Amino acid sequence: MKTNKFFRYGLTLSWISNGAVAEAQEKHNYIKASDAYDLINVAGIAILIACLAVLIYKYLRFQSAMKDYKNPPEPDASDWNNLNADQIEKLTKRKKRNSHLAKVVISFVFLLASAASAFAQDLEQKKDNLFGQPGIIITLVLLAIPLVLAAILIISRASNAIKRTNFQKNIQRTRELARQMMETDDPQLLQRLEERKRALDFKLSNQELSGSLQVADTKGMINNVSDKYGVHFTAVKRKAAPRPALEPGVTKLVLWYLGCAAFWLLLGTAIGEYVGIKFVVPDADHVSWLSFGRLRPVHTNMVFWGWASLGIMGLGYYVVPVVSNTKLYSIKWGWIALILTNLQVTIGTISLLAGINNGGGEFREYIFPIMALFAVALILTVINYLLTVAKRTTKEIYISNWYIIGALIFTIIIALTAYLPFWQNGLGETITQGYYMHSGVGMWFTLFTLGLLYYFIPQQINKPIYAYSLGILAFWTQILFYTIIGTHHFVFSAIPWWLQTVAIVGSAGMIIPVVAATINFGMTFKGHWNKVSNSYTLPFFLTAVIYYFIVSLQGTAEAFRFTNLLWHFTDFTVAHSHLGFYGIISFAIWGGSYAIVPRLTGKEPPQHLVGAHFWLAFIGLLLYAVPLMIGGTIRGVMWMEHQPFIESVVVMFEYWVWRAVGGSLMFISHIIYFYNFYRMVIRPAEETDAKQQAIAQLEHEITAGANASM
Repeated sequence: MKTNKFFRYGLTLSWISNGAVAEAQEKHNYIKASDAYDLINVAGIAILIACLAVLIYKYLRFQSAMKDYKNPPEPDASDWNNLNADQIEKLTKRKKRNSHLAKVVISFVFLLASAASAFAQDLEQKKDNLFGQPGIIITLVLLAIPLVLAAILIISRASNAIKRTNFQKNIQRTRELARQMMETDDPQLLQRLEERKRALDFKLSNQELSGSLQVADTKGMINNVSDKYGVHFTAVKRKAAPRPALEPGVTKLVLWYLGCAAFWLLLGTAIGEYVGIKFVVPDADHVSWLSFGRLRPVHTNMVFWGWASLGIMGLGYYVVPVVSNTKLYSIKWGWIALILTNLQVTIGTISLLAGINNGGGEFREYIFPIMALFAVALILTVINYLLTVAKRTTKEIYISNWYIIGALIFTIIIALTAYLPFWQNGLGETITQGYYMHSGVGMWFTLFTLGLLYYFIPQQINKPIYAYSLGILAFWTQILFYTIIGTHHFVFSAIPWWLQTVAIVGSAGMIIPVVAATINFGMTFKGHWNKVSNSYTLPFFLTAVIYYFIVSLQGTAEAFRFTNLLWHFTDFTVAHSHLGFYGIISFAIWGGSYAIVPRLTGKEPPQHLVGAHFWLAFIGLLLYAVPLMIGGTIRGVMWMEHQPFIESVVVMFEYWVWRAVGGSLMFISHIIYFYNFYRMVIRPAEETDAKQQAIAQLEHEITAGANASM
């Protein structure tokens, strides 16, 4: 009965909210652009007030601790009775008063930097509110996650300050107790302490099992023993494990895939950097080959096919044989696929710059003869992977191979659907474009990357995946829902209304695989979070998991009709696509590269440069995406108010400046990654081994002496 009652309430609330949205759409009764400024400021002030409230509470606790520190409690009898034997022995030798207490100095800095500026304008109150839309609420919750984490960090720092103060209070109490010990002359007390010491003196020799013989490493199991420790500016990270049992041919193949991917990343993002600068300096050039309409698809396709596709395929050529515990079926086919993909990107780039393209389809700008090269590469790769898995020596197919092979199979289907001409007329072409564009991201890159994460995260943590069943659930639900959500890019278009609704429902259904995979990865990390700070690979994988959760749910929020009307065709979509493609795919490929290349070559990257790469990419992405989301929201509201288009362009200028700044930091991180990859692959000048040189010199002298005696 309660379930039916709640169900009726849910239907009533859903009918009321849908009616309100429909009424608002009919009357064009939306919030104004200036209201967006107010709402953003109100949200910021609310978060600020919450943080200040917590900090004030922590400050009051801090003052209370300081009061106790200034008036510490007197030591009681329990402090004397709980002395151990060593403490009693030191106390009884009180006549030797030459020793002194070590001075304990604890300093802390409690920094509260908060500045907020808010401005409001008196506007006519509207009936409907921007915050009343589910998509807006979900997006604000997702954006609040890093702010909440920052607040938790501040509170944690404050708690640590209080703990340090309490510790100092205990130190002062200890000093008072020590003073009393040094001044006491009570013979009965000293006698009791002596008796207590004799009772505590009995102990095992700790040699009952090991004996008293000296330790000797007779089997040579301990090497490179040293008691010298250097001072490091950055924390020393755990080095890569020894080289796996891979064929030399596979090693060379994987390194070439990752090397070509790094090259296309550097070149493609250099073009993207120039395109981003053109937003703020549109008259930078007047060459047709360098126009925005040509450079933008060159940038997207180069990073789409050259960087990300080659990157995940190269990691796949490592993961598939390793988890199958067998050799790769055909190294030759892998080389052919590599050559064909590089030819596709090279010829496709030249054709796009020359103005030869497939029309307006995003990620479908290459004409079909060029894409045929990639299709052949995919077919060779999937057959290679399948035949490798078929001759596995393990009983079951590991979950990584499910995702990787599934991604290849679906990508072949997607490519054929996009380029076969049978349904490329009218609305059929639009529906096909939505299916291809969205499935290309979700069923090729995301599915393949999840397969890589299911191998690398457990391998780097040295712990099995939390739940195999959750991985299978996420796999099948991803296939079920992701393949039907492409048309949510064309809400309010001429596409049948029911098809738009199916896409929106499928977008909501994506919550299931996203939450399942995130729980699986998060629970795998559970109990091993300390390893993140000791590894230069796990931060990349953890970032990919976090962005997978946030960006995927953000996509669900964008699919709702109101948020689609607000954000579609604005820079919010640009920010969303970069958060997904860069935050998930690129970070996962970087983590995989740093995980396996040192194992294959035996050469570690400079650890401080790996850290610089991570933080520049991470901060650059935030500076790129967050301003575009804010500006895109304001721009969408202005369009709803039917304001002139050029005014929305003027409003976006400052946000495009931040886009250029963030993009510049990202590009710098790519240069560092390229250099790190070079250091991991190219053999450096060998350092002189003093021990080896000494042995060689000794052998030379022995040989010379033997020859002289003869």
